[in-house]
Amino acid sequence: MPHETQSQSSSSASSDGEDQMLATFRKSIDNIDAAIIHMLAERFRITQAVGEYKAKVTLPPADPEREKRQIERLRALSEAADLDPEFSEKFLRFIIDEVIRHHEKARSK
Repeated sequence: MPHETQSQSSSSASSDGEDQMLATFRKSIDNIDAAIIHMLAERFRITQAVGEYKAKVTLPPADPEREKRQIERLRALSEAADLDPEFSEKFLRFIIDEVIRHHEKARSK
């Protein structure tokens, strides 16, 4: 068995010693990470506009009912995507908290 693993490992390594399968996986991860960053940037551009609007019309920075609905929605999407809903909720909560902080900042301008 160890011989099979070694043989499989060496067959995926290029002549320069780089494991091509691992390099392919990592390239995909890097592309996904870049997409996540760009999507987060776009999301924050939109939520910044929301914060400015809320400040202009004197709405509160936070909307607990919407947050609750969003978390429920994201948990359902996570389950459908076979992603841990607890992780997704923590991730969304982190984003929501940051958005609220930005909205509070916009309100104090």
